[in-house]
Amino acid sequence: MSSRTRARGMKAASVHTINIPRQRGRRGAQPFVVVVPERPSLTREALGFLGRSLWSSRRALAPTGFALLALIVTALLHVLGWWSGLALAPLAAAPVLWLGIIQRRRPAHGSALAWRIGLAALSTLAGGWAALAAGFGPLAGPLELVWLLGLIAAQTAWLIVRRTH
Repeated sequence: MSSRTRARGMKAASVHTINIPRQRGRRGAQPFVVVVPERPSLTREALGFLGRSLWSSRRALAPTGFALLALIVTALLHVLGWWSGLALAPLAAAPVLWLGIIQRRRPAHGSALAWRIGLAALSTLAGGWAALAAGFGPLAGPLELVWLLGLIAAQTAWLIVRRTH
């Protein structure tokens, strides 16, 4: 293969460059450069579609991202030491404490009270799960099912509150 038809320097990802030398009848003219992109594979197209879909709906999927982050962090804490679950245990009591304080300062009735209780319950569940997952491992016993049910509840509440289309 002649050096005039090969790409020179660093090759760009999936792009082939072919230089066509000067033609005899065209003095002083610059050579033609033809860039031929490589057709992406079906896997690359599917992953690109999935990535674009997830990126466009990233705000609607925020609870899912936080749940995956919590799963990874608790797994790392479990690997570092089982005692990390003891450090996270007070997190489970904080939402109940918050509910008592907020109800005393600014009492709510009806749907506002229901949302406060639901938020406190979901936060207590998340804090308790984090403490237990850091202590025993995030996939130990029923913790994986609790994680999944908490994720479904949080995602559903998030979509209801945001009123996405």
